[in-house]
Amino acid sequence: MQGRWLEGRHALITGGGTGIGAACAAHLHAAGAKVSLLGRRLEPLEKVAAITEGKAISCDVTDRAAIEAAFNEARAAHGEIDYLIVNAGIADSAPFHKTAREDWDRVLAVNLTGAFDCAQAAIGDLLTGEDRRLIFIASVAGLRGTPYAAHYAASKHGLVGLMRSLAKEYARKSLTVNAICPGFVDTPMTDQSVARIQEKTGRSEEEGRAAIEALNANGRLVHPDAIATQVLTLCLPQSRDTNGAAIVIDGGSDA
Repeated sequence: MQGRWLEGRHALITGGGTGIGAACAAHLHAAGAKVSLLGRRLEPLEKVAAITEGKAISCDVTDRAAIEAAFNEARAAHGEIDYLIVNAGIADSAPFHKTAREDWDRVLAVNLTGAFDCAQAAIGDLLTGEDRRLIFIASVAGLRGTPYAAHYAASKHGLVGLMRSLAKEYARKSLTVNAICPGFVDTPMTDQSVARIQEKTGRSEEEGRAAIEALNANGRLVHPDAIATQVLTLCLPQSRDTNGAAIVIDGGSDA
């Protein structure tokens, strides 16, 4: 069928129940891939799975044993993992001098250590077969300093560093490793950022959202489909020479 370039391939997506992860599932499914969706909350995963004929698996990416069990469950359903999209992440903001150590640990555990554990859980599959892909959803915060979010920016800088290291390590294999670095995207995570602005500044929801939108160069939020389209492109066989790239999607900044 025309357009089903990924027919029969298995894509595992962490954070697959909402936002960018759900959009990735829809795009990869439309291209013929079998999708496994991982996340902490089963209900949104099952909703996406119903649309994409996917496998919904509850998994906390801060738990190494849970990751390994979830990946094995995904393999039992769809076979070896061809594409791993590491999308699970959390955001937080606070002045550096008020950032608690437990908040630092929590953000790093999900955004960086969780990504490390997921990559290790899939690496045996990703180094076999042809045109295997490891794609990290990072952030423009991983390429530049971000005031009031030092712990988040540090986690995303680490993620970009992990990506670049793996890309070089496996450059002569059939695996490519890349990162997508969005600005602010129209997702529930951004809704949470708007809520924090309201709580801390007393601004209205409309004012809080406008403040977030203004941080993207084009003055609007990125649509999740823009990220998912780039993920799909990276999964195509024609993208086998794109390796070690940190692809910025934020409406035109100079990050």
